[in-house]
Amino acid sequence: MAIDLHTHSAHSDGTQTPDELLAEAAECGIEVLALTDHDTFAGWDEALEAGRRHGVRVIRGVEVSCRTDDGISVHLLGYLPDPGHEGLSTALHEARNARDVRARRMVDLLAADFPLTWADVEGVAGRGAAIGRPHIADALIKRGVVATREEAFEGLLAGSSPYFVPHPAPAPEEAVRLVRAAGGVPVFAHPRARARGRVVGVEVMDAMTEAGLAGLEVDHRDNPEAERGWLRDYAAEHGLLVTGSSDFHGRGKPNRLGEHTTTPEMLERLLAEVRSGLD
Repeated sequence: MAIDLHTHSAHSDGTQTPDELLAEAAECGIEVLALTDHDTFAGWDEALEAGRRHGVRVIRGVEVSCRTDDGISVHLLGYLPDPGHEGLSTALHEARNARDVRARRMVDLLAADFPLTWADVEGVAGRGAAIGRPHIADALIKRGVVATREEAFEGLLAGSSPYFVPHPAPAPEEAVRLVRAAGGVPVFAHPRARARGRVVGVEVMDAMTEAGLAGLEVDHRDNPEAERGWLRDYAAEHGLLVTGSSDFHGRGKPNRLGEHTTTPEMLERLLAEVRSGLD
């Protein structure tokens, strides 16, 4: 069974509608796919309907933006939370608002030196998208300022860039508690993705585990091969489940559907955590 538990649609920073995403998943032989858009549940209904049409089981998820006290970005995957939970819904709403304010400020800074407008960014993002740096990158590409998203993120949109603007986000351990309170299963996304910037140390991972972390996304292209063994050992020591995922964004990134997958046994463990919360 091919199981991919981390993908994005145009409701955040992917380039496909949920229907297009599920159609491609079916073509690739994916049998179970999780839609985990950034800080939003907006694509869930579309994905579930598309999954029924294309014969792919859909796991409802979300990727929560977090930040440590010293400014390290952390992403937390939350599987099957209650979308009506006030605490989690409020946190995601605040994150989307902060993301919008931050994106507008970055565009203002870039516009002083490059031919870029907010309308350019809205044009590439599409209606209802949670606008973020990937959309700014796409607008820069369309304007001919950069050639690829990778070039944009390594330069103009990097954390060290004078155009970069941080945004407020919950602490990782608080996000874990929010997902748990909403009945969901929290999994630390690409925890050793050093190419993206600084990664957290074991102290933060311990705090997340104590708060109720359920698993680690180990098999992901941004986790260096040399560190995946350490992640597996940490997961085994702390009783955490281990997932593998593509983090697919459509045309936005080189990631391919199913390039890393989760075992059926680990999916069953994840679903069992949800069922146990219903007892």
